Amino acid sequence: MQISSRFTIALHIFACMESFGKDYKITSDFLASSIQVNPVIIRKLLSQLKGAGLIEVARGTGGARPARPVDQITFYDVYQAVDLLEDGELFHFHENPNPSCPVGKNIHRALDDKLMHIQEAMENEMKKYTIGEVADEIKQCFQRPGP
Repeated sequence: MQISSRFTIALHIFACMESFGKDYKITSDFLASSIQVNPVIIRKLLSQLKGAGLIEVARGTGGARPARPVDQITFYDVYQAVDLLEDGELFHFHENPNPSCPVGKNIHRALDDKLMHIQEAMENEMKKYTIGEVADEIKQCFQRPGP
């Protein structure tokens, strides 16, 4: 199991907006050149981020920017916005465990609560980190000499 790359691409989008937004129009083509993905993927993510109220997108070539201060946008906000979960569940359970098998009949009872607690722990951890922290760390990298 792996969280879709849409999450890290969305974080990259915010990092670009913060790093370059004062000097460049942040368009899907601009973002795609940094992320090295098709601009169509960027446009879909921008639409999801906008729909979640995390960014504003000016019509035409006006570009995108965060809708609120980035120190108020958490990883969890982004995770929720890019719709990574099927039915709100991180773990997708196999469809048809055999009800005639003692393991198949009881696997949900044995795992469901544990998997729910693992998901809650991960989501609570994501609430601790902000886009602002990422942007600050990247800005520090800009200022460091060397490779």
